[in-house]
Amino acid sequence: MDTQSLETLTEQVLSKLAQQPKGALRLFHGRGRCFTGLEQITVDWLEGQVLIALFKEPTPDELDTFNEEIISWTRKTEWRDSKAQSLLLQHRNRDKSPIECLWGDYQKRQVVNEEGLIFQLDLGKNQNSGLFLDMRYGRRWVKENSQDKRILNLFAYTCGFSVSAITGGANFVVNLDMAKAVLNRGRENHRLNQHDLNKIKFFDHDIFKSWGKIKKYGKYDLIIVDPPTFQLGSFALTKDYQKILRRLPELLTENGQVLACVNDPGIPAQFLMDGMREEAPNLEYQYRLANPPEFLDIDIESGLKALIFQKTSNKEVN
Repeated sequence: MDTQSLETLTEQVLSKLAQQPKGALRLFHGRGRCFTGLEQITVDWLEGQVLIALFKEPTPDELDTFNEEIISWTRKTEWRDSKAQSLLLQHRNRDKSPIECLWGDYQKRQVVNEEGLIFQLDLGKNQNSGLFLDMRYGRRWVKENSQDKRILNLFAYTCGFSVSAITGGANFVVNLDMAKAVLNRGRENHRLNQHDLNKIKFFDHDIFKSWGKIKKYGKYDLIIVDPPTFQLGSFALTKDYQKILRRLPELLTENGQVLACVNDPGIPAQFLMDGMREEAPNLEYQYRLANPPEFLDIDIESGLKALIFQKTSNKEVN
């Protein structure tokens, strides 16, 4: 973390602030490895709160220099014109990923607007705030492709896809995630968007023990699969994703679609295409969604992979 790299960080962030950002978006994505010396840093704009995340612990002297540099942003014209309310630093490498407020008014419960969708974030409570910003185009796609559909949202987390689907005119959504707390946040997200909760189900169950319950509400016109890379005792992506893929054909309506995602930098999109071909050959790959431009990555396969598949009833299965 040398002086030159910190100057680059400041230049990049201030140029984004000069555009007076709105809602929730990434201002700087060092994790894409396009900026030498800044690979362990991200900066997000959260409806006026600027959240910097450090993914690697610097030395005490480096941290002092870093803090001095980022606090200097608050004295710049771009900062004042953006109407930023706080400057937050999250230590992602430390236990429980604590957040400290370096400047301004820290709001731990932050409501953000993403393209007309309203979400409640919890800052400092968990490692993640409750909304993955790189999935913005995925949520947009779901919103644009949900009219009059029945939708299954697996690994639902805080139900971002479900909020998108109901906003887009979905008739019914089933959300499934092992963590009851995140589903409760998802229910609150729907209330914030003034949705009819009678159209939505929330199940805090292990997916591999819930196929009967899932089928009870099927079939589905769209299934969303966005799992974590690893969930202790319940899911390992490279071992368990195939178990989900092979179940998809029986859960889908004729010509039903699947949005399948992987966000592990070490696993390419081909993993999904090969897995689908082996486990569900009548689901044909259609296209891959682009990632938001602010998530620039030196290798496209290191970023988010969000692929669309469609069921073809007339395809021969060997």
